[in-house]
Amino acid sequence: MGDKENEDVRGEVVILSQGYALGKARLINVLGPFTVEEFLEFKDYHKVNEDFLRSYSGGKKLYVWVFEEPEEFEKKVKVSIPRGARVWVRDVKSD
Repeated sequence: MGDKENEDVRGEVVILSQGYALGKARLINVLGPFTVEEFLEFKDYHKVNEDFLRSYSGGKKLYVWVFEEPEEFEKKVKVSIPRGARVWVRDVKSD
């Protein structure tokens, strides 16, 4: 699922979750904006239910991030990023 804002970032990005870098992928495009109703037409791709989408969007339009070449790291890497922060990191350094 995408973000609520369109980002200008393209290229290789690291996928982070709960303080760990889990893998990387190439971000090739950002599509949208979409209403929740439009987004629901593609549930086969995002697998998110309507109640969550409506809550997540907060009435705002949604965007889709399109990735290629996903790669899961053999071992997750601990990273130091403030909880809840949305950041774009150019280089990941492990602790």
